Amino acid sequence: MEVFKFGGASVKDSQGVINLVDILSKKKSEKTIIIVSAMGKSTNALEKIIELYFAEANQVSSEIISLKEFHLKIINNLFKEGNNDCEKEVHKLFEELKLFLKSNKSPDFSFVYDQVVCFGELLSTTIIHYYMKYKKLDSFWLDARNCIKTDDYYRSANLNWELTQKSIIDQVENRSLVITQGFIGSSLNNFTTTLGREGSDYSAAIFAYALNAKSVTIWKDVPGVLNGDPRVFKKTRLLNQISYREAIELAFYGASVIHPKTLQPLQRKEIPLYVKSFENPKSKGTSISKGKALEPNIPCYIVKKDQVLLRLSSIDFSFIVEENISYIFGLLHEYQMPVELIQNSAISFSVCVNNKYKRLEELVLVLRSRFNVEVIKEVDLYTIRHFDTSASQFIKSIGKPVLLEQRTQQTAQFVV
Repeated sequence: MEVFKFGGASVKDSQGVINLVDILSKKKSEKTIIIVSAMGKSTNALEKIIELYFAEANQVSSEIISLKEFHLKIINNLFKEGNNDCEKEVHKLFEELKLFLKSNKSPDFSFVYDQVVCFGELLSTTIIHYYMKYKKLDSFWLDARNCIKTDDYYRSANLNWELTQKSIIDQVENRSLVITQGFIGSSLNNFTTTLGREGSDYSAAIFAYALNAKSVTIWKDVPGVLNGDPRVFKKTRLLNQISYREAIELAFYGASVIHPKTLQPLQRKEIPLYVKSFENPKSKGTSISKGKALEPNIPCYIVKKDQVLLRLSSIDFSFIVEENISYIFGLLHEYQMPVELIQNSAISFSVCVNNKYKRLEELVLVLRSRFNVEVIKEVDLYTIRHFDTSASQFIKSIGKPVLLEQRTQQTAQFVV
């Protein structure tokens, strides 16, 4: 059993779908699970629909029409003579989306987010499934929500491993070629949940773990894992080999090629992970497995943009002790504020957070009842693994003041 995962960039248009099917048609007859993300920027489009739904509901309809036209164009390019069955399924999915938005009564943004954003993956896998059938690849379309069982922590749900593993084995074990969605699951109440942004990689690892897969291959629009995001950093280099431990470190700090949760289940069963280019499938790419920590051994650059730096100090100059820190972390958890970097002194506490759930103002209001709070928005967090002199010079070249700096033996972090 092998697990293949195709990201949104690899299926952003009809040519991407053709490439996917070409890769599958050339592989050996071994059982394969195909995990697919939403096509291109569909997730972004659905996020815009959600924002308009809460702010300017009268504009939602036009955005849905645009998203539907995007998918119908891909269908028309794939099936020159048309495919009524595929088009019917796509129309049906859009009707389900509109029905939810019309009938929903919940004001919970995160709940609505998960019920809506899942349509990106449902649409992509439906279109690809019908194209695989058209190309004589007999695949089984699986709704991942019937297998991936989670709690109801919307937008970043926690997996029920025992129930998920049983569900996957029951529905997949005896099938040869399965296509399903990454990123999405469902709660015990059968509401859709999601595994966090980029969670499709995690989905692939979950299926691989449950089925004792031989390997996982993530197909990307890059040649493998690079030592920096080529969209941000110049002169990036390919990493040929990364150990599980080093990959988990890179993922923890925000390396965009790998989802932070992906590697842990793979490491437990020593399932190798390959990151390869869908544009050049014969290239070796990057292997993440047991072995050498990093090859070649060079600095790795990671950036998280548009973060928020909070500087807290005690109102009465008393010490920031364990009780205060526990209280602060309790609030960060309550207001769904992912922590990226912390630093504290006797009377101050600095924390760099990601305001992805848009609850910063609520948090700050509560914090100011007990602390002096300085809020610095739109900062960038740079992390350099295996930093050296040249890496330190890079930070200076950014041309922004360093607001917070922290170093360990292997890692340097800078908030600018």
